[in-house]
Amino acid sequence: MSTVEPPSRTGPAAPSPPAPGPSAADLPAPAPPADGARLPGPPAPGPSVNATYALAVLSASAEAGSGGSGSWALPTDRLEYGEMRALWDEVLTARDAGPHTGLLVGDRIRPDGLHILGHLILTCASLADAAQAAERYHPLVSQAGTVTLHRRGGVGRVCYRPTVGPAAMHPQQVEAVVSSMVRAARWIVGDDWTPRAVSFTHARAGSAEPYARVLGCPVTFGAPENAVTIADEDLDRRRPVHDPTLNALHRAYADRLLHQLSAAPTVAERVRQWLERAPLEDAGPDGPARQLNLSVRTLRRALHAEGTSWRALLDTARHGRARRLLETTALPLDRIAPLVGLSGATALVRAFSRWEGIPPGAYRSRFRHG
Repeated sequence: MSTVEPPSRTGPAAPSPPAPGPSAADLPAPAPPADGARLPGPPAPGPSVNATYALAVLSASAEAGSGGSGSWALPTDRLEYGEMRALWDEVLTARDAGPHTGLLVGDRIRPDGLHILGHLILTCASLADAAQAAERYHPLVSQAGTVTLHRRGGVGRVCYRPTVGPAAMHPQQVEAVVSSMVRAARWIVGDDWTPRAVSFTHARAGSAEPYARVLGCPVTFGAPENAVTIADEDLDRRRPVHDPTLNALHRAYADRLLHQLSAAPTVAERVRQWLERAPLEDAGPDGPARQLNLSVRTLRRALHAEGTSWRALLDTARHGRARRLLETTALPLDRIAPLVGLSGATALVRAFSRWEGIPPGAYRSRFRHG
């Protein structure tokens, strides 16, 4: 495992216009259950990528000194992932391409390359809100990987995990995603901002200097995950100007697009939808299994094949509902706990501290005075 240290920064640059949070990431394509049982609904297509992102890569790669060509009719078109990989192959084999092309491409992508997600992020109140929006809506940009936010010990990690095989995604594609996260964060919190650290699972290609210059922080290669580490105070800093009404309009439109994209949703997505509506006091896998006409055993196997589990989905649902109740009600913790399926206030404090890195009371106070 190797680490690149950044050069010292001589002074803050003028902030750039705000723009979206973590970009270019996505949900895995549906996989059949391990026991071969057929799931309800038509077969789902493979992962796809929005044409606006493909066009943004081409535009940014031209600025970075390489480039390719695209022939999509509309920015709302979607490409099969194989087409996107072929586009990247063209970019990375261009005469002026080099080992840092992906890094530079990600640093140059603008909000209009993210379609509705870019517009939604522009109206978010904080970097944490933007990252959470990206977690939900990044399939609208690309379905070839996932972006997730994990918070613990005073820092958050925005992680990117490809959901296509290692041979199907070039390391420079990963570097483009991660460097665009850093650039987007600077649009939100200021151009002189730097993350705590950045890590990549692959080995470094080329010299260390461009990584230190573009990312501005220690960069580790051969790490367990692709991640941007951010201090909690940066994640939670409220933007002086944001528009909650416009954010709600963009979010409603993004929800409609997400529904259209998920016409044949994965089993995991169907379970998430069930959990959003279900009482969590005594929720068990038999509930969604009945709705999907599956046995509990087949449901569990299908979720495992999609890279998740009933326990993980239930935990996420509890987290989301606890946040909403803390943000929108004055209920005491011992009343909230059973509503999210926990045994009492002590269990809620323990779980919420694991989810958010702070106790629920501190979270509620921060939200109300943020």
